[in-house]
Amino acid sequence: MSRNWLAVASAEHVRQGRQAGFMQVCHGKESPLRRIKYGDHVVYYSPTLNFGGKEKCQLFTAIGTVLSGEPYQVEMSSGFHPYRRNVAWASSIETPILPLLDCLEFTKNKKNWGYQFRYGLISISERDMTIISKAMQANFDDNDNAENHNLIFSMETI
Repeated sequence: MSRNWLAVASAEHVRQGRQAGFMQVCHGKESPLRRIKYGDHVVYYSPTLNFGGKEKCQLFTAIGTVLSGEPYQVEMSSGFHPYRRNVAWASSIETPILPLLDCLEFTKNKKNWGYQFRYGLISISERDMTIISKAMQANFDDNDNAENHNLIFSMETI
């Protein structure tokens, strides 16, 4: 059974990963990526536009399905060798989180709703993934690289 994940990164970093077909979490650590399996669904939330920046973004910026294979390491610069996983990113629109706060189980009635994002990767319910997927108008059929189009959500589950 597939699981649903919310990953956190700046919009700038998410867009780079989306363009190249990968995900990276927690500053390139391997262990969080080992929790994610083939066929799992992942959505990125971007609190800021740029890494280390202060300019707020507060958007869901990418959604996709994890492809087969294990986390792999790349060399980005001398001394920085992050781990990644390949993802079939769905076509979607970047969507603000604020209008969804009262609908999502992981943020509903929580004054400090963003606090949990400090972990960089959290498991979320299928219901929440469905709400986010619909808000983002995600279309998994547009992705020719997808090995697994099993993200089929229905409003009936909400």
